[in-house]
Amino acid sequence: MLRQYELVERVKSYDQDADEDLLNRAYVFSVQKHGSQKRASGDPYFSHPIEVAGIMTDLKLDQETIITALLHDTVEDTLTTVEEIERLFGEEVAQMVDGVTKLSKIEAQTEDERAAENLRKFLLAMSNDVRVLLVKLADRLHNMRTLHFIKKQEKRRRIARETMDIYAPLAERIGMYEFMREMQLLAFEQLEPEAYDTITTRLEQIKQKEDAEVDSIALSIGQELSAAGVSSEISGREKHPYSIWKKMAERHVSFDQMTDIIAFRVITDNSDDCYRALGVIHQKWQMIPGRFKDYISTPKRNGYRSLHTAIIHDDSMRVEVQVRTREMHRQSEFGLAAHWAYKQSVPEPDGQAGWVRDLLEILDTSQDAEELLEHTRMAMYQDRIFVFTPKGALHQLPKGASPVDFAYAVHTDLGDMTVGAKINGRHVPLRTELSNGDIVEILKSEGQEPQPSWLGFVVTGKARAAIRRFVRHKERDEMAAIGRKLYDEIAERLPIKIGKKALKAAMQRLDYEREEDFMYAIGTNKLPDRDVMEALVPGSASDDPNKREWPKQDRAISIRGLTAGVAFQLADCCHPVPGDRIVGLRHPGAGVEVHTIDCLKLVNGVDSDWVDLSWGRESDGATARLRIIVYNRPGTLADMAGVFGVQKANIVNLRLTNRDDPFHTFEVDIEVHDKQHLMAIISALRASDAVAQTERV
Repeated sequence: MLRQYELVERVKSYDQDADEDLLNRAYVFSVQKHGSQKRASGDPYFSHPIEVAGIMTDLKLDQETIITALLHDTVEDTLTTVEEIERLFGEEVAQMVDGVTKLSKIEAQTEDERAAENLRKFLLAMSNDVRVLLVKLADRLHNMRTLHFIKKQEKRRRIARETMDIYAPLAERIGMYEFMREMQLLAFEQLEPEAYDTITTRLEQIKQKEDAEVDSIALSIGQELSAAGVSSEISGREKHPYSIWKKMAERHVSFDQMTDIIAFRVITDNSDDCYRALGVIHQKWQMIPGRFKDYISTPKRNGYRSLHTAIIHDDSMRVEVQVRTREMHRQSEFGLAAHWAYKQSVPEPDGQAGWVRDLLEILDTSQDAEELLEHTRMAMYQDRIFVFTPKGALHQLPKGASPVDFAYAVHTDLGDMTVGAKINGRHVPLRTELSNGDIVEILKSEGQEPQPSWLGFVVTGKARAAIRRFVRHKERDEMAAIGRKLYDEIAERLPIKIGKKALKAAMQRLDYEREEDFMYAIGTNKLPDRDVMEALVPGSASDDPNKREWPKQDRAISIRGLTAGVAFQLADCCHPVPGDRIVGLRHPGAGVEVHTIDCLKLVNGVDSDWVDLSWGRESDGATARLRIIVYNRPGTLADMAGVFGVQKANIVNLRLTNRDDPFHTFEVDIEVHDKQHLMAIISALRASDAVAQTERV
């Protein structure tokens, strides 16, 4: 543990103007407040914030950050208040301490909720001051270094999983690879102890066996570069155990099949020398195709810059080589912190931390803790690709991203209005997967809205959050509209005319302040019809047999103007189309499920409220399913498709369900206008020589 004078000397070594008295007071304050508290290791608790402050001095951070590190647990674990810290150490320190403080008092139902709520506060604080993130990462790093002292394995694994899921990716996203690697290694040891022991043992064997060979390769690379006039420093090392294990899992190979266990780093004076060094290495040794990456001309989103390549050295040994300048190397080790100057003002979340803005937008659009955690993991984890706008602006996206993800990455409004896309000048479906270097043009329309079906292929948290937010709002509006129609129908069944005054009184009885919330509750069946009637006219829906019988629904509710898939679902079991007699099943808290009146699901009985529905005038469009048996001979499938073409019916899905020579049975989903259109198609199919039998499913 750092002594008081040692900590002050560390800060003064890089900041002569640091307030020595303030640092001393913060050190003593932390020791006094934590008092006799002990850690799991048996050490005094105050050793933890002091060690976190020591990590901050390694990064040469300003005195406010050092003081924040010393005090970061006082509000949570002692009787200290944020106001007291502000009075003694200033508003800036108080705000950072408040930002770093963990929300231990949150009542969460699951571990995911607890982690997500912690992350939610963390992101908000970080948006105001990125130093909050640096202190939090150092706090987690020191906790991981002492994790083995915790006796309960379940608790160790939970902390390790949270570190692997949230804090290591956060460190990676701001380029602090040393923090990331150490946290991953310590978490890996807890989560996969057998794999950890196996890989570290094998790496130790390799080190003992190949130390001389590593030195020999480094020497040979250095000699070649020196002969070419490139000044450089060469170092070799075994790869990170967790990185090896991850690649083994991704490539489905054993440790013995891993060919690039050893990596070499070439440090040069400037960028020009980086490319010259790369040329010399590629001329001397064979490059492995597909392994070259230029992160100097196209840096990673966290600001990381370096040249990566892999070569086959003498004796067929495959090795990885990274080439970078000294400044790039410093940045690769400490990322955002490497740019921190203690004299500067607080940096905005831009550049390396520009992804923070995306996370904050996700924060605004996420409905609950689990959704926030899901979207944040998406934003932090996935490998990246680089794509361009038609004007040449560069955007980084995760692998598997679609044009819709790209549109939302450019701007949320553009994503909402997307109707089509071009990749490299060619029209493509919106679910097309983007590749490195693609030029993407988004086609938009003012009248377009996000489609629920997009959730089936978008991969970025920002896109998913925006689409889900729209669907939620659309669903609420349309369920409220259904509720209003149901309310009007309920009111017509009552013995007296219902006006605004009665509605307001009913809302008060049922504890609803806003009319929209009241209608939404009716639409989602959170308020049964009986309760609504009783609230409007007390006694009208009584179960007392001596009183009037509860009046039943006598008018069908129109679903015209509502969106299929949002306010109601057309049941897959019977595929209703306009013209069918329909009923709805209302499940509490959900939308209406629409069935045909003769659906087998209804005949067999269901435990849900029924509501009589109608399509409404000029209802148009639905998907019907047909079972078609065709003769097994050349051209019959083309003849069947020709019938659909003549009838102007679009095939949505086609599936071969049975081969029973001389017949083949298909199930075909087609888009039709209404029941009359469907019957015309069925008649045309039955008249075709290619078709043996047709029926509606």
